[in-house]
Amino acid sequence: MIFIPKIYLSPSTQEFNQFVNGGTEEEYMNLIADAMIPYLNASGIQYIRNTPQMTAASSITQSNQSNVDFHLAIHSNASGGVAGSAKGTEVYYYPYSTRSQYAAEIFANNFKLIYPEPDRVRTVPTTSLGEVRRTNAPAVLIEVAYHDNVEDAIWIKNNIDAIARNLVLSLTDYFDIPFNVPNGPTYSVTVATNGGNLNIRERPDIYSTVIGSAPNGATLEVYANLIDWLLISYNGTTGYVSSQYVK
Repeated sequence: MIFIPKIYLSPSTQEFNQFVNGGTEEEYMNLIADAMIPYLNASGIQYIRNTPQMTAASSITQSNQSNVDFHLAIHSNASGGVAGSAKGTEVYYYPYSTRSQYAAEIFANNFKLIYPEPDRVRTVPTTSLGEVRRTNAPAVLIEVAYHDNVEDAIWIKNNIDAIARNLVLSLTDYFDIPFNVPNGPTYSVTVATNGGNLNIRERPDIYSTVIGSAPNGATLEVYANLIDWLLISYNGTTGYVSSQYVK
């Protein structure tokens, strides 16, 4: 069976949670989700995304109806006691799901590479958060940092792309697929095989599984250029083709 990862992308819809230095949780988590899209496309990960008008409950419902392989909720945090007294990153997972815990460990380990104080990045089991407990797909909810802490709030705003890139890196690690950096806007190429079909492969490897094909003269949409291989989309199939057979 062909496996193309599909995730549910659920940035916070909590517009009333204010950043200490202006803006809202909903605004900045959606900016992170926006910045993830080129990396998701470049890495061949399909996605379904909630909207700011939705709630956590409706996001869970849509996720469960969409037959996704993973559910990622993106939030910022607030101190439970004195405002601004806490900082750091928390990755919540469902303790009765081995895949959820496995994913949380990947996200936390990768996030330590970009958060200024790696020892403050931790995984947290939870049975109370709906977007972790009630989703059909394995899920994590990441609180990227504390929006009521000045240093954390500044860090979030200054690192939107780095956070987005790191989250997609963790998704590719979870799915065990290559992480690709987008070249910029997508562009088109034409299959040039002198008559034969061009194989579309699951990975950028001549021995990888063939998941589709495109005839000579077909137009392919390119998401990423790996020199010898291109990550492309053709007729609903996303995969890799040899760059020597396109123009």
